[in-house]
Amino acid sequence: MASISTTPKFSVSQISLNRFLFSPNTTKLSFPPSIAFPSSSTSPSLLKTKTITSSLPPSSSPSPSPSLTRPVYVPNKIPDPNYVRIFDTTLRDGEQSPGATLTSKEKLDIARQLAKLGVDIIEAGFPAASKDDFEAVRMIANEVGNQVDSEGYVPVICGLSRCNEKDIRAAWEAVKNAKRPRIHTFIATSGIHMEYKLRKSKEEVVEIASSMVRFARSLGCDDVEFSPEDAGRSEREFLYHILGEVIKAGATTLNIPDTVGITTPSEFGQLIADIKANTPGIENVIISTHCQNDLGLSTANTLSGACAGARQVEVTINGIGERAGNASLEEVVMVIKCRGEHVLGGLYTGINTRHITMASKMVEEYTGLHVQPHKAIVGANAFAHESGIHQDGMLKHKGTYEIISPEDIGLERSNDAGIVLGKLSGRHALKDRLNELGYELDDAQLGNIFWRFKAVAETKKRVTDADLIALVSDEVFQPENVWKLHDLQVTCGTLGLSTATVKLLSADGEEHVACSLGTGPVDSAYKAVDLIVKEPVTLLEYSMNAVTEGIDAIATTRVVIRGENQHEPTHALTDEPFQRTFSGSGAGMDIVVSSVKAYVGALNKMLSFKQQPSTKRVSTERTPVSA
Repeated sequence: MASISTTPKFSVSQISLNRFLFSPNTTKLSFPPSIAFPSSSTSPSLLKTKTITSSLPPSSSPSPSPSLTRPVYVPNKIPDPNYVRIFDTTLRDGEQSPGATLTSKEKLDIARQLAKLGVDIIEAGFPAASKDDFEAVRMIANEVGNQVDSEGYVPVICGLSRCNEKDIRAAWEAVKNAKRPRIHTFIATSGIHMEYKLRKSKEEVVEIASSMVRFARSLGCDDVEFSPEDAGRSEREFLYHILGEVIKAGATTLNIPDTVGITTPSEFGQLIADIKANTPGIENVIISTHCQNDLGLSTANTLSGACAGARQVEVTINGIGERAGNASLEEVVMVIKCRGEHVLGGLYTGINTRHITMASKMVEEYTGLHVQPHKAIVGANAFAHESGIHQDGMLKHKGTYEIISPEDIGLERSNDAGIVLGKLSGRHALKDRLNELGYELDDAQLGNIFWRFKAVAETKKRVTDADLIALVSDEVFQPENVWKLHDLQVTCGTLGLSTATVKLLSADGEEHVACSLGTGPVDSAYKAVDLIVKEPVTLLEYSMNAVTEGIDAIATTRVVIRGENQHEPTHALTDEPFQRTFSGSGAGMDIVVSSVKAYVGALNKMLSFKQQPSTKRVSTERTPVSA
């Protein structure tokens, strides 16, 4: 390939990010001039809106942190140099996890929860992938992207596109009704990608990138993000050149992805520092990070990038995403909250961390991707103390073994009133316990849970937290009903073939009954459901767990299916069609009922993709917002 002539650059290789970021003897970072943090003091003339309290629990911090405010939103600059924008890509990159397909309703629910969290940018999807994806992004832009709170906050709604006019036009059509729309376009820049995937020269890639950024701006979008895919393995001089060209073309944010998760924290921090030092026009844009977790370093790399000058970080709830996932929102945010003032040069975010737990649970239930118990921040064991020494310390002073208070992320400590939930417990006691577990439920949802709770309590002496979590999963985090299980009867054993009779209710309330034989009770029940629904599917996964010990435990079932005759959307990175898979979950004290609920739930999710989601038309007139 022909080389590209560029002006001489200087190197900042003398900066040892590894030394000053991760030295065990370092208590306060000392940043070289090229990546020094500006003063945390802000000009009185800066417009400020939303107050953000960033502090550690009293037991963990010798002095409380000051109240901070969310700066006014400007696409290509941040008035407060210490503010870090949170770009959530759960609905785009996160959904690329195998089996994590989300319906339009589920995406909208998650987007609303992300707005409660206070994320700055929601990447709502890849509109050109399919008609379903386009409609889901447009629905989020119309609804969540127009809900301005009392303090002027409204999230940016972003759509992903490849560097071609069709994708960019689709992204703009999907997000343009939001108060703050953004187009995010990308093209690969590493040698291996340009040679084997794109089969294009450096000059061609630069021309495509700059012309497509220019095209996005010509549509009326004044907030355009550009990503050089596989930047972590791209030639530095070429990277500086193409980034400089897209800045000239009108890009407002430059996202630097470690697409294959190959860099270490010192390498990625150095990459951001070098880009900041050598890219012409870099002072006119925001630098962003997007770190994959293939080597388990995504959170560390993201923080290293922020320390080196990046002021937007791309993350997902629970760290879900392609292959090994992405940097975890809750981990990055809580590190900045706990250590930002004292160790990270005053960095802070606009996240309301008390909504983290509910966001985590919602994403876990909707995607079917369970959070490992020892996952930082949101894992079941994150605030559990079993060792006798640890328990003794916690009883004397919680700060001995907890650097984060569970209340900071929306969990409440178990009450000390000795309340045990059982068949005589009322709504108030149930609501209080669900709040302690991090669930924010409305009255209708609480009512549905309450009657399920009473039914379980009639057969169990004590209803545990695990039982409650299973019931919430089965009642609240379910797809919209196309079909609903009404009745089920099975006959099985060693004397003959298993038989199942199933009654389902359709969306219009009509009853449908079918009977089938099978090799066991679950097989015969699934075949009976198939006779009613008449949708050919392949069962890919089936798993069941008892949520508590004992013969009266609630069983939770998870299934993953794939439709045989479904439209194949386009993968954002590979440009290849792929088959969606759909997960479903069910819970009940009868394992066959639990299994059928899970299967019907997966079918409902699949069928919802065949229906056109209705979207409210929102006026395209922009109203001024302050932050």
